[in-house]
Amino acid sequence: MKTIVLTLVFSFGFLVGIAQQEFHVFPKDHKETPGTPSGNGSLQHPWDLQTALSQSSDVVNGNDTIWLHDGVYHGRYSSTLNCTIKDQYITVSAYKNDKVVLNGNVESSEPQTLKVRSTRVIFKNFEITWLGEFSRQIDKNGGLKAGVAGINHLIGENCKFINLMIYNNPGLGFGTWKNTGGTLIANCYVFNNGMLTPEGKGAGEGFYVQNNSDTETRVLKDNIIFNNYYKGVEVWSATKHATTDWVKNVTLDNNVIFNSGLPSNYRTVDNIIVATDDRDGVNIAKNIVVKNNILYHNTDFKSNVINGDAASLTLGFNKGAPIENVLVDNNIIIGRNNALRIAYAKSLTLTNNKIYSGYIHLFSLSPEQWNFNYNLYFTKKGSAFRRSKTEGYTLKSWQSKINLDPNSQWKSFREFNLEPILDITQNEYQPNTYRVVVFQKNEEDVTVDFSEYNVPEGVNYIIKDVENFSEILKRGIVDRTHKITFPMTLNKGNAHKTLDNFGVFIIEFQQDIKQEITEESEAESTDDKKDGFFKGFFRFLGF
Repeated sequence: MKTIVLTLVFSFGFLVGIAQQEFHVFPKDHKETPGTPSGNGSLQHPWDLQTALSQSSDVVNGNDTIWLHDGVYHGRYSSTLNCTIKDQYITVSAYKNDKVVLNGNVESSEPQTLKVRSTRVIFKNFEITWLGEFSRQIDKNGGLKAGVAGINHLIGENCKFINLMIYNNPGLGFGTWKNTGGTLIANCYVFNNGMLTPEGKGAGEGFYVQNNSDTETRVLKDNIIFNNYYKGVEVWSATKHATTDWVKNVTLDNNVIFNSGLPSNYRTVDNIIVATDDRDGVNIAKNIVVKNNILYHNTDFKSNVINGDAASLTLGFNKGAPIENVLVDNNIIIGRNNALRIAYAKSLTLTNNKIYSGYIHLFSLSPEQWNFNYNLYFTKKGSAFRRSKTEGYTLKSWQSKINLDPNSQWKSFREFNLEPILDITQNEYQPNTYRVVVFQKNEEDVTVDFSEYNVPEGVNYIIKDVENFSEILKRGIVDRTHKITFPMTLNKGNAHKTLDNFGVFIIEFQQDIKQEITEESEAESTDDKKDGFFKGFFRFLGF
C-alpha cells in the first residue's frame, strides 16, 4: 500500500515540478549571490541574465517563471527562450517589487539592449535604458557611432511585453518586426528614446511596427509614448520595391502619445503614421485599427496658436501604396497646421474623432470607399478640408459635394475645449494603479472623482507625473468625497516638457499596512497548514 501511495506522491510531485518551475537571476556583481553561467537557477546558485535568457525549452518551458532580482544588469542581452507548449507562456519578470534595470550603455556591437528571438514569452516589470553619460549625436569620429535600440523583437509569435519602461536609449525605443505576429505590448512607458543624425535631425521612434501574419494581430494597448526624438509609432515599412506584404493586422488601442520629436530641437513630428513607401503596390498597410488613442502636441490654446508643422496622425504616404481597410475611431487628435494628414487611402473609416488642426490635409480623395461620420472638427478656417494644390471645402460643401461626414460638426479653433478628464484607465496587471489623462485649456488644476472605482476611504495614494517618474509629485489619503486634485502647472518654462494644459499621471492606491501584515500572516498560516499536512502524511508512510 505504501509503495503505491509513494509512487502516486512522487509522480504528482514530478508533474507539479514540470508544470511550474521558478528560476532566479541576480546581477553578476551582486555582493551575496552573484549570478553565474554555472548556476542552476536556484536562489542559492542563481543564473546571470544572459544564461537565463539562453535556456533551452528542455529546461525552461510553459508556465515557468524566471525571476529577475533587484539591481542593475549591465550589458546587451539576447533572449532565445521558446515555449513549446500550446497556450502556455514562459514569464521573465522582476521579482515582487524589485527594481530591475537593464543598462545597455556598455561596449558592444549589438544594436539593441535586449534582442528577442522568442515565442510565447512574457517580459514584464523591468526597465530597459542607458545609464550614465553618453552622446546622442551620430558622429563616426566620436560620440555615438550608430543608434542603439531598447528592444528589438525579431522572431517569434505571441510574446507579451507588459509594464516595461523603455527610455533614454540612443535609438529606436521598441522594434516589433514582421516575423512576430500576435504580440501584445501593454502598459509600457516608452519615452526619450532617439538620437541626432549628422545633419542634426531627430531619429529614433518610440515604436516601429510591422506584421506579416495573416492570422495573428499585433496589439499595442494602454501604453504611454512621449518625447521620443522622432515619431511616436510608425506602422510602416520603408522598403520601396517589396515582393510580399508585412504591414498588416495591427491594432493601436487606448494609447497616449504626445510630443513626438520634441527633444530633438528640430521639429515635432507624427505621433502616429500608418503607411509604407512601397512603389509597386505590393506591401500595403492594411487591416489597421487606430481607436481610443489620445494624440497631443504642445499647443497654446489660451492664445489660439495653431501655426507651425505639428502632425499628430498621418495616413498613407506613397501614392503607389494607398492604405486599405484602416479604421480610425474615437481618438482625440491634437496638433497644429496639419494634425490630421490623409495622403493616399483606398479604403478608410474615420468616425467619432475629436480633431484640432489648422486644417485637414488631403493629398487625394476616394470618397466612394471612405466612411467619415460623427467627427468633431476644430480648424483655423471655415475651409476645413484642404486638398493639395486644389480647392478647400467647408464642412457643408464637403457633405454635399463629397458625401462624407453627414453627422459631423465643425467649429472654429477658438471654440476648442474638451472635458477635463480625458481618460482613466486601470492597469490590468497592477489593479491598484491607474493612468489619468487630463486637459485644462486655462491650465487650472483638475479634480477627479474616484468614487466609481471602488477605492476605499482612508487608503493612501501617491501621484507621479509621467515626465518626472522618478519623483513622487503628491501624496494623500482618500477622504469621504473620493475626490483627488491633479496639479497642472508643472512645465515651469521647460521647452522639452508638456505645456500646462495637458497632463498624464499615474496614481497608485496603496494598501493599508495592517492589511498587508494580515495577508502575509494568512499566507504563512496556509503554508504551515500545508507543511503540517505533508509532515503528517509522510509520518503515516513511515518517514
